[in-house]
This record gives sequence, C-alpha cells and structure tokens, in this order.
Amino acid sequence: MVHFLTDNYRIFTLTGLPSHEIDAIMDAEIEQIEEELVAPSHAVNKVAEALPGFGIVAAVLGIVITMGSIGGPMEEIGAHVAAALVGTFLGVFFAYGFVGPVSSHLESLGQHEVKAYLCLKASLVASVAGYAPSVSVESGRKLLPPDLRPNFNELSDYLKQYR
Repeated sequence: MVHFLTDNYRIFTLTGLPSHEIDAIMDAEIEQIEEELVAPSHAVNKVAEALPGFGIVAAVLGIVITMGSIGGPMEEIGAHVAAALVGTFLGVFFAYGFVGPVSSHLESLGQHEVKAYLCLKASLVASVAGYAPSVSVESGRKLLPPDLRPNFNELSDYLKQYR
C-alpha cells in the first residue's frame, strides 16, 4: 500500500494531472490489484467445484468393483457398496463443507484488502483536488469497513499526535 500511495502521488507531483485523471489511473491499478488478490480464491473454488465429480467417480468405481464381486459373500459386497458411498460422501463433504468455504473466505480477505486501497485512493484524490488534509483523511475514513473504521473523534485524536 505504501508503494501504491507513493507511486500515485509521484505521478501527480511529476505530471500535475488533474484529480479525475489520477482517479482513473488509480481505479485501473486497483482493478489489477483486486484481480491478483482474488485469483487464489478462484483457483481454490475450481477445486471445490471438481470435488463432487471425484465423489461420483468414486461411486462409479465402487459399483464396478461391487459388480465384480457379485456372487461372493454378502459382507464383501456390502463393504464395496459402503466404500462407493463413502467416496461420494467425501467428495461432496470436502467440496461444500471445507474447500468451498475456504475459497469464499480467501475471496473476502482479498475484497477486504481492496477496501483499504479504495480508502487510500479517496484520500489521495481529495488531496490532489485541493481539499484540506482533514477533509482528505475523512473522505478515506468513510470507505473503511465498519469494523475497522475509527469514529470521527478517534481519528481526530489520533491525527493530533502528528501536528
């Protein structure tokens, strides 16, 4: 985030571009960052989508093995059918009970980080547009997630330390 902030502020100071153009440049960069942040979640989601198929393959193979033991002891046939059902269960369980939720969590972590970049962008654009530093900081504060957003007084007290 430090690189994001310094690179974009450097662009403004070197080029003197107006705030709306700096805004567009940062939007494009944030879009690229967002793609990079959510890419792992998409890869894990592909695995989650494939796991029920593995469960079906396990069921089919279990039934094929069961058919090969027809005419044998009932206990053996029962064990083969049970193995087929366990394979199906594990494929569905891991897809929807573990790997899918992990994928969703990874995506939410990426989206959470993107909000921090949007906060920086709002503050920098306000600063470049000529607003007072306190207004620039406030415009960024409003974009923080509610669980991380300090209230106005907390932020004011924090900023007073640096005056």
